[in-house]
Amino acid sequence: MTRLLVSSGRGPAECRIAVRHVLNRMTQEAPGITIAEQGDKHGPASAIVTYDGKDARAFAARWLGTIQWTCKSPVRPKHKRQNWFVGVFALSDVPTAAALDPAEVRFETFRAGGPGGQHQNTTDSVVRATHIPTGISAIARDQRSQHRNKQVALDRLRDQLAGQEELAAAESKKDTNRNHTELERGNPVRRFKGERFVEVKR
Repeated sequence: MTRLLVSSGRGPAECRIAVRHVLNRMTQEAPGITIAEQGDKHGPASAIVTYDGKDARAFAARWLGTIQWTCKSPVRPKHKRQNWFVGVFALSDVPTAAALDPAEVRFETFRAGGPGGQHQNTTDSVVRATHIPTGISAIARDQRSQHRNKQVALDRLRDQLAGQEELAAAESKKDTNRNHTELERGNPVRRFKGERFVEVKR
């Protein structure tokens, strides 16, 4: 399992927007990730990303380090600065799984989209598990069995809740959380530009 902290480094609103872009791009590259985040209308100041896919190490390797986003400020049009930075750090310790009261979880099933043919899902096998008190949800579509997807969704929901608890603890101890302050502005591992967050190839 790979766990990453995506941080705006206590930067301004533009950096939180950049964090949102990074999380969206991560989801495109690895649809099975779970994300725990806290933020405002612009985006999260930081987020914890968990991924247990077979290519988890390769996924992490593509993101670890500083991410640069070059874009005119979407919230301060007259601001001269156009380079915004996000830090992606590896987390090693796995948090204790959150306790879940089954009565607080709502399950929904629906049919997966995708290409036709013999592998097309013909039953409502995709499962969404939602934690009613927080509204946090997790989706599983990995297995063809609805029962197995239900268990996967529940496990992912536990991971997200545990991540939320961990993130809240980190936010409450920002002064001692070095990852929030040690964001390196130089030598980005990946660069993106514009409002559509297009990657700039080296």
